[in-house]
Amino acid sequence: MKRIEALEHIQSNVKYLSAFDLPEYKYIPLHQKPSPSIASVREIMTLLRTIIFPGFFGTEQEAQVDSIQYYMGVNLEKVYDLLQEQIYNGLCFEVERCCDSKDRASQIAVAFIDKIPHIKYLLSTDVKAILDGDPAAKSISEIIFCYPAVHAILYQRVAHELLRLGVPVLPRIITEMAHSDTGIDIHPGAQIGEYFSIDHGTGVVVGQTAIIGNHVRLYQGVTLGAKSFTLDDEGLPMDVPRHPIIEDHVTIYSNTSVLGRIRIGQGSIIGGNIWLTYSVPPNSKILQTKAIKDE
Repeated sequence: MKRIEALEHIQSNVKYLSAFDLPEYKYIPLHQKPSPSIASVREIMTLLRTIIFPGFFGTEQEAQVDSIQYYMGVNLEKVYDLLQEQIYNGLCFEVERCCDSKDRASQIAVAFIDKIPHIKYLLSTDVKAILDGDPAAKSISEIIFCYPAVHAILYQRVAHELLRLGVPVLPRIITEMAHSDTGIDIHPGAQIGEYFSIDHGTGVVVGQTAIIGNHVRLYQGVTLGAKSFTLDDEGLPMDVPRHPIIEDHVTIYSNTSVLGRIRIGQGSIIGGNIWLTYSVPPNSKILQTKAIKDE
């Protein structure tokens, strides 16, 4: 085909692809507002990983005793500059007008920076929980540097704090980055206590309204999901509590689905390959029913 003929085909499709009011495209609106930058959000998370785990990521100079405070200040300032811009874009993304959002974005960015020490504390407990529960782990350093659970939990804890501060869009971007990187899908809305650990991790899913207590361990393939949705008058799913509550010191083994707004009592053990849709009292042990051989 001659180039001029190809260009004619291109132009004929430009007419349709540029249209934003055709009925067949009604669920893809024309978006003309500022949008968050995926690259900038990833840079923010890279900086936060360096700040929370000094010496493991970033440059060697950033971890030197005589220069760590200087580089910590530099990195935190970079986080502020990038974050307030992305928060602004996120606020504009969700509202009709964003002319009053710059100051609010700056305030939220500062409020988040004040949360970073607490996030670091929680990650410290998570690393300890992984070490205590995994005999294959040779050291704390190996866990921080290698384990996908640490990566996914860091991203979720950051996203959760941003969500609590009222930041739209960015929290989902952050947790979906971790999802793509690790195969672990934890919604930023999930509430997670101290000493949280995920063993192996691939295929773990934790829903938006899940509540997880302290010292909880999940294995690969675990789903803390919704059993069903409550619909509004228009037939659309309502955003109401619909995911499990997991109390302290609970272990859930691989490929188990815990569904609905049920409560798993503290100290319980849920075996592998279980489909659980009812609450269980503290210190329960839920295992697969063994097949009975006919005589």
